[in-house]
Amino acid sequence: MTSVCGVRSAAEVNPLSHRVGATVRCPAALLPVSMGDEPVGEGPGGEGPGGEGPGLLDEALQRWMTWDQNHWTRVQVESLVASGQFEDLRSRLCSRMSFGTAGLRAPMGAGFNRINDLTVIQSTQGLVSYLSRFMADVSSRGVVVGFDTRAQEESGCSSQRLAKLTAAVMLSRDVPVHLFSTFVPTPFVVYWCNGAQITPPHDKEILRSIEEQLEPWSASCWDEGLVERCSLRTDPLTKINSCYMDELASLCFHRDLNSSCPLKFVHSSFHGVGHVFVQQAFQIFGLAPPIPVPEQKDPDPNFPSVRCPNPEEGESVLELSLLLAERENARIVLATDPDADRLAVAEKSDGCGWKVFTGNELAALLGWWMFFNWKERHPDPADTKSIYMLATTVSSKILQAFAHVEGFHFEETLPGFKWIGNRMHELSKTGNTVIFAFEESIGFLCGSMVPEKDGVSSAAVVAEMAAYLHNKSLSLNQQLHNIYQTYGHHVSRTSYVVCNDPSTIQKIFSRIRNFDGEGSYPKSCGGVRIVHVRDVTTGYDSSRADLRSVLPVSSSGHMITFTLQNGVVATLRTSGTEPKIKYYTEFCAAPGKSDVSSLEEELSTVTAALLNDFLEPERNNLIRRFI
Repeated sequence: MTSVCGVRSAAEVNPLSHRVGATVRCPAALLPVSMGDEPVGEGPGGEGPGGEGPGLLDEALQRWMTWDQNHWTRVQVESLVASGQFEDLRSRLCSRMSFGTAGLRAPMGAGFNRINDLTVIQSTQGLVSYLSRFMADVSSRGVVVGFDTRAQEESGCSSQRLAKLTAAVMLSRDVPVHLFSTFVPTPFVVYWCNGAQITPPHDKEILRSIEEQLEPWSASCWDEGLVERCSLRTDPLTKINSCYMDELASLCFHRDLNSSCPLKFVHSSFHGVGHVFVQQAFQIFGLAPPIPVPEQKDPDPNFPSVRCPNPEEGESVLELSLLLAERENARIVLATDPDADRLAVAEKSDGCGWKVFTGNELAALLGWWMFFNWKERHPDPADTKSIYMLATTVSSKILQAFAHVEGFHFEETLPGFKWIGNRMHELSKTGNTVIFAFEESIGFLCGSMVPEKDGVSSAAVVAEMAAYLHNKSLSLNQQLHNIYQTYGHHVSRTSYVVCNDPSTIQKIFSRIRNFDGEGSYPKSCGGVRIVHVRDVTTGYDSSRADLRSVLPVSSSGHMITFTLQNGVVATLRTSGTEPKIKYYTEFCAAPGKSDVSSLEEELSTVTAALLNDFLEPERNNLIRRFI
């Protein structure tokens, strides 16, 4: 499934701002298109047509009106000109998108730093140009283009339209296109030729190539109908769906138990693509189909039934799912996000309402489950030497605890599944196998089917695990506590603040790097001594003899990790996709230490200090998370 480069197109609503973004994930890249109030990067390639000097807005405006052929986005710009909203125009037209943790992201709408017909055409032209230089056989192997169900009416744009325009640009240069005929989940579309999202230096080179290809090549680039007429276009849906479901069967370990499982499951696809594919996955596993949330089963780009179409936000956005589960006496709720690459899980607790698992807690369960079943089939302890689990560095260290006890390998990567996917590829070349990987933001990969997080396969795996545990008179939450008793309690907190001013973010992190004098990081947090500091932005790591971070230096954003004397690990980082500063804390206790309340109390103290003393929300006008 990873032998062909892939392009993905999507549009996604941010209900808080009622703006939309699109995500185009491409063959050599994730040329995304994601959503809402997301910041526009101005790194390499980030300066837009003409920059921001006097008179340059006029030049950028003229380019836009000359090149754009979408009536709706032309009207948006004309309206802004007529009403004299020049700061808004300058924001839209005088800078461009750059790569974050998961591709090119921006709000949808008119402008060179928004997702729209013109910028997707420009991005695809740059991609085609780069691929033609980088891959001699691109004109024979082609690209894969996928899309989901999202759209923005006021821009006259939809994920499907963006996909067709992407394909049209490719076809205009005689590059074969494998364009799905209907919406598909993210795991169906692979990226670079190793299947993973791109990492440097490809991202900067693609941006440079985009800058060199800004004017649309020809009228064909705007021709949606080209995909219906051109013989170079094929539809991979049947083949890829069959291949995916066949490979999914390799993750089913107890089909005999599944068929007789009395548990009921509820599934919400959050108005996205997940419903059909999760139903198929359950069938592959021999499980009774999950009960769909009727109000959220069918695709709807307006997401009418949720305040925020992101199951990561927890119980507040799972209300309809939990109500349905109560009525149907279902004990497990599964929720996939709109493009079905993330998974949230909730479990009915006897007399205690619902337990919504965090991404770190689900990873503890899935990591245990994958190794438990792998070990059943590989009883020779020597076999563990070629087995790996991976996690992003801001995620729980629970897999590290597993590895220490069980003897397999564990590695951390920078945030973003692109780093996990590429590391999986590197390990496979040396005969090693990754059996589980995750990021704390409810992104999981069971096995090595595709080098990307996958909500569809994870939903089926969680369901089978729940069925197996139910047969042992255990709930998911009970098994989680069993895991912590064996490997040590891992208590974590994850949240964020919103900051819409890039200069304030820069000031905050500069203060932290000079907290106790020039070049001196904080020496304590919440009254606990800081014993190590790792700053991936600068490449500094005080725990290393050479003071150099093992993780790659990433100057595109800020990320600083503090290790405290009491065992707490705390990280501050900027989001690669949104105007947020995220913070993560975790207390990793030794096996047998069961006083969880004291662990949580100590962690809460450190987390509050990290937020209030280091970020200073009130002083810096930061918006605290509230859903």
